[in-house]
Amino acid sequence: MIFLTTPLPDAFVVEIEKLEDERGFFAEGWKDEVAAEHGIQVTFNRTNISYNKKSGTLRGLHSQMAPFEEAKLVRCIQGAIFDVIVDIRPDSPTYLKWHGIELTADNHRMLYIPKGFLHGFQTLLADTTVFYQVAGRYKPNSEVGACYNDAAFGIDWPHSPQRVLSPKDQAWPAFPVVPQAMVL
Repeated sequence: MIFLTTPLPDAFVVEIEKLEDERGFFAEGWKDEVAAEHGIQVTFNRTNISYNKKSGTLRGLHSQMAPFEEAKLVRCIQGAIFDVIVDIRPDSPTYLKWHGIELTADNHRMLYIPKGFLHGFQTLLADTTVFYQVAGRYKPNSEVGACYNDAAFGIDWPHSPQRVLSPKDQAWPAFPVVPQAMVL
C-alpha cells in the first residue's frame, strides 16, 4: 500500500501495490501496520455500500459530531466518483478547505478520511458502487451536514447536466453545520 499525502492534514490517498501475473493481480487493500507508519490508528467496525443508478448522483456533505465522529476508507468498486472531503476541525490550519479526487473501479485508489471532515461524492458514471469501511458508531442524532454548494467551501464539483440529490441532502443548511435532528 502506498499512502499519498493530500493538501489536508491526516487525509491520505491510498494506492494498492499490485502483484500481477497472467491471472490478473493480488493486492492488499488495508494493513494496520502500514497505516500506523502514517499516524493512523483506526479500527474499522462497519462497512457501507452505496449503489447509484444515475451519473450525477451527489451524496453529502455528511459527518458526525463528537463523540461519534467517524473515520472512513472509501473506494469505488464499480463506475467512478468524484470524492470530496472538507476539513471542519476548527483548530486545523486547513479549516474549511476541501480536497477532491477521482476514485474509479479501474484506478483502485482509496481515500482515507479522518475524523472531523465532511464527506460527499458525485457519481461520474451510471451504475456506480461505492464501498467504504467506517470506524465509529452511527448515531442519527449526531449526524451533521452542509449543502454541497456552500460558498464557505467553494467546491468545484464536476459539471453534471442533471444532478440527483436526496431531499435530506438538499435540505442541509449553509455552514456551520447543525445536527440533522435540529433541521425542521
